Amino acid sequence: QVQLAESGGGLVQAGGSLRLSCAASGRATSIYFMAWFRQAPGQARENVATIRWSDAHTYYADSVKGRLTISRDNAKNTVSLQMKSLKPEDTAVYYCALQPRLAGRYDYWGPGTQVTVSS
Repeated sequence: QVQLAESGGGLVQAGGSLRLSCAASGRATSIYFMAWFRQAPGQARENVATIRWSDAHTYYADSVKGRLTISRDNAKNTVSLQMKSLKPEDTAVYYCALQPRLAGRYDYWGPGTQVTVSS
């Protein structure tokens, strides 16, 4: 089984920065995409940032473009999310996820880490 574990969440004031990390461990698996999702209370889960493992090509939700940056460490099987200029509406539980193949879905998920942005 593949395990994902997020770290780095917490409480920050509006305008501040946080860096989230996610490490993959356990059974070896291929990686096509890794991504960060978030879910605020009463709202649907949202894909905010995705990275294609082979060439580090990135995709972002419009709501976070220019403020969030996803990156990966191929050797360590880790993905990070650098967040700056945070807004109260960024408050959510942030999850990392792994999709092993292009023709597939996000099969593996971390337990999530809380990010709270105070106004």
